[in-house]
Amino acid sequence: MKRFATITAAICLSALPALADDAADDNGFSLMEEGAKLFFEGIMREMEPALDDLRGLADEMEPALREFVQEMGPAFADLMGKIDDLNAYHPPEILPNGDIILRKKTPQELSQEPDSEIEI
Repeated sequence: MKRFATITAAICLSALPALADDAADDNGFSLMEEGAKLFFEGIMREMEPALDDLRGLADEMEPALREFVQEMGPAFADLMGKIDDLNAYHPPEILPNGDIILRKKTPQELSQEPDSEIEI
């Protein structure tokens, strides 16, 4: 019986810190949460000038990117219409003279390839 009382007392005493943590959570952030919050606020203050510069760069590049898409969009769509399926080609090969070769797979190679479906 003395052993049972000792075990019961140990269990009750071990629960006290958990009760104290619950009380701290009701009042606000724990020290770890407060520290993480301050850390991220500091990072945001440090990064703000860089983000402002990035916004300025994006504003400068926007007209050029729009023009690029307007000019290259139809050409890219035409190219994709000629290529059909990218899986029908081997990876590009770069020759020693700098030429790039795109080899089309044979029907036999296409039939031997397993379907590359990704199961989630």
